[in-house]
Amino acid sequence: MAERRSGAAEGLARLSEWADAHLSLLRVTGLVGRVRGRGRRGAARPEAAKFTSALDIPVEFVEKNVKLRGKLHHVTEKGLEVEHIPISIPFITSIRRKWQSKGLLLVRLAGVELAPSGTAWLQRELKPKQIIWFQLLGREDLALECLVLVNKGRFLSMCLNEEILRQGLGRTARIEGLHHDSRLYWKLHKRLLRAELKALKKNKGIWKEESYSEIIRDRISNNKFVQTLKQFVSWLRSSIQR
Repeated sequence: MAERRSGAAEGLARLSEWADAHLSLLRVTGLVGRVRGRGRRGAARPEAAKFTSALDIPVEFVEKNVKLRGKLHHVTEKGLEVEHIPISIPFITSIRRKWQSKGLLLVRLAGVELAPSGTAWLQRELKPKQIIWFQLLGREDLALECLVLVNKGRFLSMCLNEEILRQGLGRTARIEGLHHDSRLYWKLHKRLLRAELKALKKNKGIWKEESYSEIIRDRISNNKFVQTLKQFVSWLRSSIQR
């Protein structure tokens, strides 16, 4: 009986090793076509192992711009803290779950310089434990530069990178991880610039123009004569009180 149990355990271990060796090499093609993919239908599932650190992700996954799925935990000034959700494989997944390590990936919105209002907007709009998709574009230290998508219906999704810029809650920035002269870089950069231009034209968010009265008030308050007059009035009041 003991020999049968040990043989079964050895067989399961070999099966798990085979799955790791083969499934980790699966790659996804055609991911960068449209930022606004079609929800689950366009979602690729390239990986079976659970990634708990940016360093765990194979280099080829980043080079091929693989799209991964995760569960949001926190929105911070540094980025999104996401728990990676690997492929679900019946039987093997239940075995692997027992010894999978825990850890969160730091996901940043590639090509976007977030304003403080942008971080606040993400904290309001995104719900804890919400499922998101993040497409790998680059890796810098322990952070992943990604296009981040959330489902907005059965077949629609929204790219947070674009939406932040469209709402005027950030500025376009260099897309870290992609070659500056690559076709993909300029394709995505132009898309982000168009989103930013919409906010600029509508004076939304950080592009909102001050009213004429606000401009006049600021100029008066910064006038040297007015500042000197305020100081004199303050000194006069203190002298009278004495």
